[in-house]
Amino acid sequence: MPEFYIHHRTLYSYPEKVVDSANQIKLYPFNDNHQQVVSHLLKISQQPSIYTLQDYFNNTTGFFSLLQPHQELSIESFLRVQMSNPLYPSRDASSEVWDKILAEDLQQRFFDYLRPEIAECETEVRSILTASEDKLVHPLDSLTSLSSFIYKNFTYQKGVTNIETQVDEIWKLKAGVCQDFAHLLLYMMRLLKIPGRYISGYICPGSSEWRGEGATHAWVEAWLPDLGWVGIDPTNNCLAGERHVRLATGRNFTDTTPVKGTYKGAEEHILEVTVQFSTTEFTEPQLAGILPINLVAIEPEVMARNSYVAYMQMQQQQQ
Repeated sequence: MPEFYIHHRTLYSYPEKVVDSANQIKLYPFNDNHQQVVSHLLKISQQPSIYTLQDYFNNTTGFFSLLQPHQELSIESFLRVQMSNPLYPSRDASSEVWDKILAEDLQQRFFDYLRPEIAECETEVRSILTASEDKLVHPLDSLTSLSSFIYKNFTYQKGVTNIETQVDEIWKLKAGVCQDFAHLLLYMMRLLKIPGRYISGYICPGSSEWRGEGATHAWVEAWLPDLGWVGIDPTNNCLAGERHVRLATGRNFTDTTPVKGTYKGAEEHILEVTVQFSTTEFTEPQLAGILPINLVAIEPEVMARNSYVAYMQMQQQQQ
């Protein structure tokens, strides 16, 4: 059972003092049989009180405010987690599973995860889905085939998309990062009427190199009546396993944003996001950046826009 230490730091710097900073964070990892949280600590500037609740999608969500004037907001998450590969029950007959998926009661139950967006490329995408609708093929095999299609036909390339890129543009570019590939696979799943949800988290470094490893990451989960929620990572053409650490889930990336907030003051600010990974406890020099281990950092960038959009764009370029 591998164990990972993860340090995730978000730093906002302002040219002059700002006030009334109200923030929402989704930095609380899931804790279950597959992902066991050994310890988790949040360190935030001025040590504010954090109010937490479970949101509509069962994500632990924190809220805090900094009322006093400040020129810097630092949010650090220190996570120690033990991981294992999910264990799934035996599959049912393919035709039976499809019948259950398409049943009215299941379609109503998972309505939030079934509505595909409107896209001009729908006809082209549906032509790809024809083979995936074969009721003699188990839905999971259909979805892994679609994951393989994305992996083989779309180039992993940073900087060509942003957080507002829609399915039509991804389909046209045939390129993007993990957020885009998760977005596209979700669109395909929903056209097939298979419930699908977006997952944000981390992909930890391992013995084999994966695209996007050692950083924040995104993938999808499909609800299958005989197996439950099954994670699929189209960026790496695999099922989510012991290196996929889950933070939040929702209909799409906007439901899973790690940090977002508002404040009063200067519009321009500098945003830095850093993620560190290790299989042993971090030392102080490592946390200070003197001896980084598997460090993924985004160069400081001056932002003159909504801080939520800025953060999501920064996260998207890490993946």
